Amino acid sequence: MKDRITELLNAALERARSAGQLKSQTPAFTVEAPRDPSHGDAATNLAMMLARGEGKPPALIAAILLTHLEPGEDVAELRIAGPGFINFRMAPAFWHRRLRDAARAGERFWYPQIGGGRKVNVEFLSANPTGPLTVGHGRNAVLGDTIAILHEAAGFSVVREYYFNNGGRQMRMLAESVRARYLQELGIGAEMPQDGYQGDYIKDIAHGLVLRNGDRLIEGASEEIFRSAAENAIFADIRNTCERLAIKFDVYTNELDLIRAGKIDQVVEGLRRRGLIAEYDGAVWLRGEPLGLPKDRVLIRSGPEREPTYRTPDIAYHIDKLGRGFDLIVDVFGADHIAEHEGVIAAVRALGYDTSPIRAIIYQFVTLTRAGEKVKMSTRKATYVTLDELIDEVGADVVRFFFLFRKSDTHLDFDIDLAKRQAPENPVFYVQYAHARLASVFREAARAGLTLPEDPERVDLNLLSEEELSIARRLLDLPGVVRGATEELEPHRIPFYLLELAGEFHRYYNKPTNRIIGEDQELSRTRLFLAGLIKSAIGSGLRLLGVGAPERM
Repeated sequence: MKDRITELLNAALERARSAGQLKSQTPAFTVEAPRDPSHGDAATNLAMMLARGEGKPPALIAAILLTHLEPGEDVAELRIAGPGFINFRMAPAFWHRRLRDAARAGERFWYPQIGGGRKVNVEFLSANPTGPLTVGHGRNAVLGDTIAILHEAAGFSVVREYYFNNGGRQMRMLAESVRARYLQELGIGAEMPQDGYQGDYIKDIAHGLVLRNGDRLIEGASEEIFRSAAENAIFADIRNTCERLAIKFDVYTNELDLIRAGKIDQVVEGLRRRGLIAEYDGAVWLRGEPLGLPKDRVLIRSGPEREPTYRTPDIAYHIDKLGRGFDLIVDVFGADHIAEHEGVIAAVRALGYDTSPIRAIIYQFVTLTRAGEKVKMSTRKATYVTLDELIDEVGADVVRFFFLFRKSDTHLDFDIDLAKRQAPENPVFYVQYAHARLASVFREAARAGLTLPEDPERVDLNLLSEEELSIARRLLDLPGVVRGATEELEPHRIPFYLLELAGEFHRYYNKPTNRIIGEDQELSRTRLFLAGLIKSAIGSGLRLLGVGAPERM
């Protein structure tokens, strides 16, 4: 609808210019659904956007545009409203044609092809291999994967990437923690390092080392043996958790490879040549003032190890990604990384790289609640709730849907009791139940011997009531919702839309007068046609979220 109205408006403006009534070039303008449905299906601010350049009141410009609009059979009503909006009410014939287009195209109708094969890199999750995935990691993982799914559906070429820091102090601490547990497994008194990694998973890794090596690692074993064993075991656990959510990665990149390839040294030297390095307090700093940063940022820590901070290899990593020719690079990270990411991008830009392809998705934290109380402890591992525990309790579909049911930059309260409830107030149940109900309609139709013709033109859509046309208008919004969610990197738009569409269908279905399969064969066929499109839209939307579309519940 928006595309058709935009086309009509552009043509009207061109005719008005040719007639000498308007002079301006086409400005940026919007076509949006009015808040009040009684005002029509869409409204545009084109006249108001033209007002300054034309030196005329918006209402006068709107009147001029109306004289040049040639809506044909698509538009039932045109009206000037407020300070100069032009409101459109589309004719039933327009909606009928779009419904038939959707039936012919199938699932691809809901996924606008805006990608054109352009290359997209989505780097997400990227948890360091120091422990199991937590609930917070889960929001990152689901956000990133859904952004990737949206871009794939829209015709982009997508690479899912996982970047992790496997060098530095944290990995040494992990290795020392495993070594201490290994010695304890063998009955040798060993204290855990201060600030070492706790949790039963460290004991499990150490126990595995004992089974494979016996006591051969007591003397002379390098730190690398313990570090590598921990990294491999933890990554196996991370991959298993991701697979439970149907998440897979195409590329794994790590900090150690960047260090060994000299990429970190190249970053520091490049910044030094540009006068952006300061050295004091025994450390190497990125100067903040020349880059518009509020303060200097440490690149290389003081001390005998001279270790880089997280941001230094991150600079090298982003340079590496930019060099791989992506048209769009999406970074998904938590709110606690905002300042670090700003410094990284500023440094990359200072080194002469175009950072415009890089877009950051910042997500806020997750709070689990049960019976209105915050859930503070895991029953099995350390002092956090693992993502596996949450999946065990509520299921993968619920985890994915709930993580996406709030805008990423807002705090998420995950109500476990609600998530487990098989009731309409649970949004996952409500949407999936709509799909299952629609599937049951088709089973009922099969039992009644009612089928849809292959040619959608043979379905009499004039039999649709105003209530049914309202649902049709809602379901035909999906391509625009998908496009907006993809372009704006806002996957939460999809579950919001699905909940609205499911609500309209449930309210319609629950009325006794709206029986889909009835005695009137033509009316039943028309309603079944609409039901099939609603089912297709809901199923396609759920697949974009990585959530199942059940046929029975």
